[in-house]
Amino acid sequence: MLEFGAFEGKNNFGRLLDLAEAGEEIVITRHGRPVARISPVQAVSSVRVDAARAAAARIRQRARHRGAGPFKWEEWKSLRDQGRK
Repeated sequence: MLEFGAFEGKNNFGRLLDLAEAGEEIVITRHGRPVARISPVQAVSSVRVDAARAAAARIRQRARHRGAGPFKWEEWKSLRDQGRK
C-alpha cells in the first residue's frame, strides 16, 4: 500500500489513477493521518450478478406468496414527499 500526502496526491492525481489501475492501493494522508483511500475497481463477476438476480427472484416470489398487489409508484412518491415543502 502506497501513501501520498494530500498536496502531493493532488499534484499527481493522474499518476495515482495509473497506479490504482495497475492494482495498487493508495492511502491519502493529511498531516500524517490517513483520510482517504484510492483502490482499483473490482470487476463485476458473473457470480455476483447471478446471485443478485436470484435474490430479486426470491423477493418477487415472496411478494406473490404474501398476496402483495401491484407496486404503485405514485403512492410511494406521495408517502416519500409527505412533510416536504
